[in-house]
Amino acid sequence: PTLCIRIAMAAEVSRNSLCVDLRSDTVTQPTEPMRQAMATAEVGDDVFGDDPTVNALEKRVAEMLGQEAGLFVPSGTMGNLLAVGVHCSGRGDEVICGRESHSFFYEQGGASSLMGVAFNTLPNQLDGTLDLDQVRLAVKPDSLLHAQARLLILENTQNKLGGKVLPVSYIAKAVALCKELR
Repeated sequence: PTLCIRIAMAAEVSRNSLCVDLRSDTVTQPTEPMRQAMATAEVGDDVFGDDPTVNALEKRVAEMLGQEAGLFVPSGTMGNLLAVGVHCSGRGDEVICGRESHSFFYEQGGASSLMGVAFNTLPNQLDGTLDLDQVRLAVKPDSLLHAQARLLILENTQNKLGGKVLPVSYIAKAVALCKELR
């Protein structure tokens, strides 16, 4: 079969194509071997650290990413909330993100209601990126009168823009800007 990357909501592909649909984790359908692996996986209580499959997954991903440890969470929304909570201390902190980002558009204001952070949204470019000059201008002066930017969210892949992947070079420029503005 041919391989395609589906990046549009109405992409047409032939029946013998293998598609990687990057729009959302919720459009992914497990194959029969995936279902079999789930059905036969060794399981335990994750809360007590007794689930060998989760433990192995966390360890493997941490090693792949060169990190001390990993943490499995069951949804992207939960992962996004954790990321905001790690980087923002709460009320008076601000998150800069794209208007089309999942964290802003689809997550029912969870980070605002649970953590008290404000969202400052910027228009997404057609390729899913944010204009880094606009990001620079969005950071407010250090003052008791303003929410302080603590986090820049880059959605990768960009859900509402068809699952577009952000270029590594763009992410590096965004990281450099955040370090400069820190």
